[in-house]
Amino acid sequence: QVQLVESGGGLVQAGGSLRLSCAASGRAFSRYAMGWFRQVPGREREIVAAISWSGGVTHTADSVKGRFAISRDNARNTVALQMNSLKPEDTAVYYCARARTGWTTYSYEYEYWGQGTQVTVSS
Repeated sequence: QVQLVESGGGLVQAGGSLRLSCAASGRAFSRYAMGWFRQVPGREREIVAAISWSGGVTHTADSVKGRFAISRDNARNTVALQMNSLKPEDTAVYYCARARTGWTTYSYEYEYWGQGTQVTVSS
């Protein structure tokens, strides 16, 4: 059974930084892509960033490119999202997810999801 637990969300002023972490339980963490998604009420969930099984390939959404960075530590079964220069429009619930494959950016290929952590950016 795979469980994902996010931490690190909170309230921050515009221009500030937060670091989200996701701890994964279960076997074979290092075989699968990991992703961070976010959702605002009334809108579809969107991918923020993804990282391949080895960490060698990453993707960040255009809306956060240059401000957010995803990383993983396969020895510790963790994935992180460093968020800098935060904007009010980054306010959302952020979810960590594990894919079915070693690399994908399609949300339907992510089969395990955390409970989410709230990020609120004040102006």
